[in-house]
Amino acid sequence: MTAGWRFWIDRGGTFTDVIGRAPGGGLHVRKVLSVQPERPGDPAVNAIADLLGPEASVAPGSVVEEVRLGTTVATNALLEHHGAPVLLLINRGLADLLEIGDQHRPDIFALAIEKPRPLRVRVLEVDGRLDADGSELEPLRLDDALAAGLQAARADGYVSCAVALLHACRNPEHERRLAAWLEPFGFQRLALSHQLSRQPRLVPRGHTTLVEAAVAPVLDTYLEQVRGALGPGPRLRVMRSSGSLAAPQLLHAKDTILSGPAGGMVGAVAVAEQVLAAAGQAPGPVVGFDMGGTSTDVFHFDPALADLAWERQPETEIAGLRLQAPMLPIHTVAAGGGSIVRFDGQRLLVGPESAGADPGPAAYRRGGPATITDANLLLGRLPVAALPPVFGPAGDQSAD
Repeated sequence: MTAGWRFWIDRGGTFTDVIGRAPGGGLHVRKVLSVQPERPGDPAVNAIADLLGPEASVAPGSVVEEVRLGTTVATNALLEHHGAPVLLLINRGLADLLEIGDQHRPDIFALAIEKPRPLRVRVLEVDGRLDADGSELEPLRLDDALAAGLQAARADGYVSCAVALLHACRNPEHERRLAAWLEPFGFQRLALSHQLSRQPRLVPRGHTTLVEAAVAPVLDTYLEQVRGALGPGPRLRVMRSSGSLAAPQLLHAKDTILSGPAGGMVGAVAVAEQVLAAAGQAPGPVVGFDMGGTSTDVFHFDPALADLAWERQPETEIAGLRLQAPMLPIHTVAAGGGSIVRFDGQRLLVGPESAGADPGPAAYRRGGPATITDANLLLGRLPVAALPPVFGPAGDQSAD
């Protein structure tokens, strides 16, 4: 029993799932498209308004106590390369470092290496150098030439700036001075590597900073929309990749790359333990498989490992980028039900682009492209009745 409504939301790229618990304890479930052209506003907030009914005419804060949110907004922006254009500032002579990476080859004997498509990044080199102990070898130089490069990048639409300087994890002074100098240029997001990770190795720290600068504007826009619709009353918490919850003002975008899947893993393990206990069986290994609209996530959990089963990975690779962020051991690939299927004249190719919720797969009756969902429907693997009647121009038809 609670004083107000409590909501748990999983906001995916194609579908949004909402579970609400009324003050009396009753549970209510809604599944809606994540993009609804016929109805403006966030789909989760719209679903909450539908559940509240006449109570929604007053401020949601008066009837909603808490909202907990897992989202793949940042994940999908990264996988589909829909993040903001990023200007990278790095030390003189290291302009190509983050593209070269650590020269790791996932398939060492492959004759044709296909590198993941990079984010939209422009690089400017900065004079100044620290040694491995953090002592200054060369003073930071902030001159008119650098300012001209920054102004040109802003004019070309680069709205985010990532700063990743050598050995900033040991001494962040150069990054701090550069950040203060950058303020008048009006970047929408300024990501500093030492604020995101204090671990050594410039490549993963730089990749982490790039990801933060690229996807943070997308995530911020979404959370501001939710926060604005809910008002100041409800307590909003967002799931992080580590399986913990955080208030939006304490959140880094790089910590939400596996936000939705992390909530899925926590929930799946809990359900598996309850089912086995009800059957009188000891806890056993669990394999999780979550195929969303844009990505597919898998995990393995073995309770026999005790505390190690929940051990967070300090670093992981997603879309060819090494991220320094605590994450549950979940593996993500850019292949979901909405991944677009295309023919290049010789073979079928899938993704990483997704049809999303609008127009969605062809079966959604909105003129969308062929996707994995359509293939599974045509092959009879996915029953039409398994999908809710939320398709078509009015959002009230079954899948085609």
